[in-house]
Amino acid sequence: MAAGAEAPTSSEYIVHHLQHLQSAKQGFIIDMSVVNWDTIFWSIAMGLVTLFVLMKAASKASSGVPGRFQAAIEILVEMVESQSKGIIPHGDRSFIAPLALTVFVWVFFMNSLDFLPVDLPHYIFAWTGLDHYIHYHRIVPTADLNGTIGMSLGVLVLMLYYNVKIKGAGGFVHELFCAPFGAHPALWVPNFALNLIEFAAKTVSLGMRLFGNMFAGELIFLLIALLGATGVWWLWGMHLVAGAIWAIFHILIVVLQAFIFMMLTLVYLGQAHEGH
Repeated sequence: MAAGAEAPTSSEYIVHHLQHLQSAKQGFIIDMSVVNWDTIFWSIAMGLVTLFVLMKAASKASSGVPGRFQAAIEILVEMVESQSKGIIPHGDRSFIAPLALTVFVWVFFMNSLDFLPVDLPHYIFAWTGLDHYIHYHRIVPTADLNGTIGMSLGVLVLMLYYNVKIKGAGGFVHELFCAPFGAHPALWVPNFALNLIEFAAKTVSLGMRLFGNMFAGELIFLLIALLGATGVWWLWGMHLVAGAIWAIFHILIVVLQAFIFMMLTLVYLGQAHEGH
């Protein structure tokens, strides 16, 4: 903030922190021409961190007594493998299980960015002089609906792929038009409409669930940060206590939402292996 400028109000502070670093000003509720650069940057960055961690774990794996890092990764791998085996007991899990592991770790790292102080990026930009070029920045990709819907669309593509792979193109088309009500020609349209709604509902709910929880957590962190911006000493004390309590509770949310996204991915791909 420039010297002599008035401090923002509470609503202005929150609105400012909820703005994305965008390629252009958004003109409509759905504007496909706008790119949220901060979401893309941090999604890719956390994806690279995920690959680095998993590759490091694979390179250091040994048959001897495992260290803490290897033991933690082995526990995680066994958990994912047991879940994938329970959901897809007879299918080929050579791609699905590693995918589920990658999804869990990737979403966990993206969610964990919410633990960084909400004003940290803006302080860094002010210190480096980048605040003249970067006025808005949101650091949590999963608190952006565009990011979570993009991930759920990827899961939709995999659902369609496995439906065709397991059932064949003809079998999948037959299922679209003949299930769940029956194969009578009069029921083809209701069957097809219901199946389209099912695929759309799975995709939207998968992205909305993760976004809603992480956006709410980010908003609560902003509200807690406002307590520390006051000049009242006891409100500043409440800021520290409330921030610590919410951060501890938020650890559960971060892990749980990563686990739920992974499990729903497995469930949807498992359903693609089954027939009506």
